[in-house]
Amino acid sequence: MEKQKYIQRLSAKKKSINQLLIGIILIVVVNLLGSSHFYRFDMTAENRYSLTSATKDLIKDLDDIVYFKVYLDGNFPSEFRRLRNETREMLDEFSAYSDNIQYDFINPSEGDDREKIEAKYRSLWEKGLRPTQLDVREVDGASQRVIFPGAIVSYRGREVPMHILHQKINVPDQEMINSSVQALEYNLASTIRKLTVEDKPKIAFLDRHDELSPRYVSDITNELSDFYEVDIINLDRDYDRLNEVKTIIVADPVEPFTDEEKFLLDQYIMHGGSALWLVNPVFADMDSLNYAPETIGMPSDINIDDMLFRYGARLNLNLIQDLNAAKIPITTGYIGNRPQISMLPWVFYPMVSNASDHPIVKNINAVRTEFVSSIDIIDVDGVEKSELLETSKYSRVLRTPVNISLDIMQNPLPEELYNEKPQTVSVLLEGEFESVYRNRPHPNVNLPGNITFRENSKPTAQIIVSDGSIIHNQLDRRGEPIPLGYDRYTGQLYGNSDFILNSVNYLADDTGIMEARAKEVSLRMLDKRRIEENKLAVQVFNVIIPLALIIIFGIIKRFFRSMKYSRTK
Repeated sequence: MEKQKYIQRLSAKKKSINQLLIGIILIVVVNLLGSSHFYRFDMTAENRYSLTSATKDLIKDLDDIVYFKVYLDGNFPSEFRRLRNETREMLDEFSAYSDNIQYDFINPSEGDDREKIEAKYRSLWEKGLRPTQLDVREVDGASQRVIFPGAIVSYRGREVPMHILHQKINVPDQEMINSSVQALEYNLASTIRKLTVEDKPKIAFLDRHDELSPRYVSDITNELSDFYEVDIINLDRDYDRLNEVKTIIVADPVEPFTDEEKFLLDQYIMHGGSALWLVNPVFADMDSLNYAPETIGMPSDINIDDMLFRYGARLNLNLIQDLNAAKIPITTGYIGNRPQISMLPWVFYPMVSNASDHPIVKNINAVRTEFVSSIDIIDVDGVEKSELLETSKYSRVLRTPVNISLDIMQNPLPEELYNEKPQTVSVLLEGEFESVYRNRPHPNVNLPGNITFRENSKPTAQIIVSDGSIIHNQLDRRGEPIPLGYDRYTGQLYGNSDFILNSVNYLADDTGIMEARAKEVSLRMLDKRRIEENKLAVQVFNVIIPLALIIIFGIIKRFFRSMKYSRTK
């Protein structure tokens, strides 16, 4: 009997040793395979940690260190801690694919010397980071804290700012944080690409039709120059350079296009060129109100309506009023000889938002417009249409001619009149377009290079916006340009710059990196009201029940263990 027990124990010991050896061998094999074959498993429902193929390729091709100084460290409210943690995890994901991704998290408010802290703030501001003021609730009251939710990214001696927080107007913090988390991969990849790109594609602004002067597009030009070689083309003398350009930008033209210029543009598109049309179908000038109590919005004929109609869009001769509008300074009275200035919504300046979840407009802030018109989408074979921007549901459409007067700010119309559905103000058209000169005579123009006349286009894309001012940056008091989308009167930062950059990126075929914009990260927040109502039940379920289950499991395991060994005896 004793001998049998000894043999059983020896057999069990050998079995345990064999299992240990097999486990060690498996660990060694897995590590050997892991050193030569890399793979990561993403178990999240929305694949939030699975990078797009374009992002992976971008990271793997790095030949030097890209260093992120992230200024998101410190004692934050829970929503901003989540943004910090998600940023760290995304950077960890990037660094898993390349040792050239390095980062540090920094608290710019750390320290007791107020002068040094303010010097840090000034330095970050000068480098392009914009601060955000937080309202922090503490046990002994509430306080305000300044944070810089962004990073300074460096590569081979170059530095660029990267904004992590996507600030949105009239949006709760939780939703704003979630939008920022969704855009993390795109922001990181876009910043890396901005720093590392060498062979820049060429894009061009059109000239000669009284388009916006360079100082009014200087900010977006500087932004675009990080990705592209930006040129200016006059179709009269520079038409032979059109075939070098991937995307043309038509920025608020006033003078009509000639038939020869239309033909050149049409054939540029037929041969695969893309275009961003920023066009006002109705002319309205705010400056006129400085000299007269009212002005008139009149149709603006720049001789391209037939082209855009053939491509799939009609710009309507109307102006949209919207209660969801940007504010402007207005004199509301006088105290003595001193005017009293108030900031009031100007219904002719709608703040438009994304009309779809297309990557161009997904997660961007409201876009500021001035005297915008509606766009109808035309059914054209072979062309796919996507609505990009639209007004709010508190809209009102006025047919031309339109009387424009500041009196409406002092004596607003009843809200019931703003009852029309959201109006489309920007569309994306992509596919194979039909030439406007198909089956009709065309001007006798020499096309550049070896280009010949085409009746149908190669696959390409166009974006049409019924407002030229969307790309217009304001000037400061010294006449210097300020960032596009920043309103110097209200301090609001609108999404104009993001919209233009995304549009050009999409049109210039940088669609790979934009895949990251289509990501959805679900915001799984607890219902605070229900938690408060059922506080005791939540505490019992999350604390007492797990402990009780562990104790019960231990008792059952001990019982079966004692039964097992009692039999062997």
